[in-house]
Amino acid sequence: MRYFIEFAYNGTSYHGWQRQPNAISVQQVLEEALSLLLRQNISVVGAGRTDAGVHAKQMFAHLDVAKKLDVNELVKRLNNYLPKDIAIKRVFPVKADAHARFDATLRAYEYIIVPFKDPFSQESAHHVFLPLDVEVMNQEAKDLIGRQDFECFSKSHTDVHTYFCTITQAGWQKVGDKLVFTIAADRFLRNMVRAVVGTLLDVGLHKKPSGHIKKVIASKSRGEAGVSVPAQGLYLTRVEYSDIEIDE
Repeated sequence: MRYFIEFAYNGTSYHGWQRQPNAISVQQVLEEALSLLLRQNISVVGAGRTDAGVHAKQMFAHLDVAKKLDVNELVKRLNNYLPKDIAIKRVFPVKADAHARFDATLRAYEYIIVPFKDPFSQESAHHVFLPLDVEVMNQEAKDLIGRQDFECFSKSHTDVHTYFCTITQAGWQKVGDKLVFTIAADRFLRNMVRAVVGTLLDVGLHKKPSGHIKKVIASKSRGEAGVSVPAQGLYLTRVEYSDIEIDE
């Protein structure tokens, strides 16, 4: 039987989602907990990969087991066993061919910026002390919308077959004393969101002129885009599926 797990994690202590040969990852910790509690070797497939230090407010993964699970009891046992920075929200059965990664139709991220020194957000936001032109950053963000080749924002030497992604939302808003960038797309390339934010910050700091995003996309060159912003400000916030029931 195949089950989906919905969970969240603080990525500060992990070298990303995906298993690594010489570093601890969220996937490894989750698989080891499931294998111990279910008394069989369990592998999970996540909805996507997050880099080292990146957080997830909503993440899904699927696993296969030989027998029917008491899902409520499993959620309780997992949360009691897992470290405090990983929280299981629910486990639910799905069709045998349902796939946490390939069936996802949308993923959304937020990037959080704090404009002042704050000892309580050192591991949860990026601090930018210079004034940012939010209006011009939002104008530039509009040029990200649509289906385009985003090779310019991709980490080099990745094993993808295409650099095309369809971005449906991209914009900044002030939330209390923070500045939050939200971006949603059908898929993301490795390091893409952090490179996008870094490029938008160059415009917001008036280091680059208006129209810079269009120029960078047309170049298809990572060297034309901005520096990737730090990982701790990035959150995977939403994963959507069209054919899989994930609502309560």
